[in-house]
Amino acid sequence: MAELLSIILAAGEGTRMRSATPKVLHEVGGLPMVSHVLRAALAAGAGEMAVVIGPGHDDIRAAVARQAPSAMVFEQAERLGTAHAVRTAQAAYANASGNVVVLYGDTPLVTAQTVAAVTARLDDGADLVVVGFEPEDPTGYGRLLTAGELLLAVREHRDATEAERAVRLCNSGIMGFKAATLRAVIDRIGNDNAKGEYYLTDAVELANIDDLAVAFTVVDPREVIGADDRAKLALAESYFQERRRREHMAAGVTLHDPGSVYFSWDTEIAQDVVIEPNVVFRPGVRVGEGAVIHAFCHLEGAQVGPGATIGPFARLRPGAELEEGAKAGNFVEVKNARIGRGAKVNHLTYIGDADIGARANIGAGTITCNYDGVNKHRTVIGADSFIGSNSSLVAPVSVGEGAYVASGSVITRDVEPGALALARGRQENKPGYAGKLRARAEAVKRARAKE
Repeated sequence: MAELLSIILAAGEGTRMRSATPKVLHEVGGLPMVSHVLRAALAAGAGEMAVVIGPGHDDIRAAVARQAPSAMVFEQAERLGTAHAVRTAQAAYANASGNVVVLYGDTPLVTAQTVAAVTARLDDGADLVVVGFEPEDPTGYGRLLTAGELLLAVREHRDATEAERAVRLCNSGIMGFKAATLRAVIDRIGNDNAKGEYYLTDAVELANIDDLAVAFTVVDPREVIGADDRAKLALAESYFQERRRREHMAAGVTLHDPGSVYFSWDTEIAQDVVIEPNVVFRPGVRVGEGAVIHAFCHLEGAQVGPGATIGPFARLRPGAELEEGAKAGNFVEVKNARIGRGAKVNHLTYIGDADIGARANIGAGTITCNYDGVNKHRTVIGADSFIGSNSSLVAPVSVGEGAYVASGSVITRDVEPGALALARGRQENKPGYAGKLRARAEAVKRARAKE
């Protein structure tokens, strides 16, 4: 298998997005589109990466560095077409000896399998390979003009004849070259076309003139959707979600209502996990075997252990960690906290910046008061402890193993292991006083009515 260089074109401004965010940084599955493309190329074996961006887009440069730190980045000062963009990265392929695959930063669903299939065709003798697809409506796409297994030309829609526009096989933009072939044709591409741009697809006719082997391959249209406006971005997101749902179910995950569950690009779910409707996974979530995620939960940056139970209507924020058999029930929010093995936080509770010991029980309405207006502080609750309902634990504070906190308490000092903590005002009952209070309130109401 020859060495692989991937060139990713990401210089488009994306004006149709109507956004201050560059097009390729809009997210699908919680990850910038250009990062999806980088991941696909790397997974296909790209040893070298080159990304072409527009001037001044340091945010794209930073996103590239996070996903592929060794990638070369080139700035295309003028946007004069795809061939011009590839020429901008000439330093990357000038001395390359293997294969070059050109990808696009706004096609986030392209797979490593497709990139590998292109390189396999090159390794099998093709000099140039174009990836095609058959959309429901080919209007606006370049057409692949073929004769049997041969690819003769790619004609842009604006430049095509009526007969050529009747062709349904379209150009995805993805192209593979032997490095020597790319060098042989790239500088011969002109701009004699309706837009006056340098089209990389003109390389097909030039390669045929040189009697080189020009091939094509066809993929599912959903894989090569280009998200250049908000509607197509939403469509790409829906295709991504369909793919991830199928993958998780094939791996042994039960989805009661697949269409209502939304995954991130990096969601990890073990087998025999059950996920009920209307659950959202943001980046950084891992769910262990046999866990149950009840309906209407939102998870981000959280680790859910084997056999744990979440929700319904629970929110796990970054840093939440539930160990084996733990529970975060309905209307529970957990942030930067560890819930120990078998511990239960059943309902209407906020646990933030805390460590909850094994088998502890946290009553309804409990709050860990972790923020003093400037700094965050930690709460530690020992194993087998019991926190009564409607308690406030003012951090930094610790409750020892096996301790009890009485309902309605405000705990500001550490509680020793095995102790009972009560921190509430003494109740006082005044017989017959309720009638006096009611009469006073009614007098106030009558006075206000006369005003």
